[in-house]
Amino acid sequence: MRLKPGTRLESAACDTQVVVVRAPKDEPDVDLRCGGQPMREAGSAEARVAASAPGEPTVMGKRYADDDLGVELLCTQGGEGTLTIGDTPLVVRGAKPLPSSD
Repeated sequence: MRLKPGTRLESAACDTQVVVVRAPKDEPDVDLRCGGQPMREAGSAEARVAASAPGEPTVMGKRYADDDLGVELLCTQGGEGTLTIGDTPLVVRGAKPLPSSD
């Protein structure tokens, strides 16, 4: 799947929905999955399929990233599936610390 910033995707296996924040420039196709199934464009009329890979559920409002590949996703709706690139789980990005007000 070719990723572009602003693209909305949904899981084929659960309720997870994401927006692409950052996409790789050098990698034309990314094997983005949720629950072991390939992600698809949001609003797809295709039927759901069973999740094939158990793991940590996605959480709404969290950013998921793979810094080596240059992918960052914002979860807009949580679900039971784990976001992965191939079989490698994406890392939840922590909040950036604010500067001191002293």
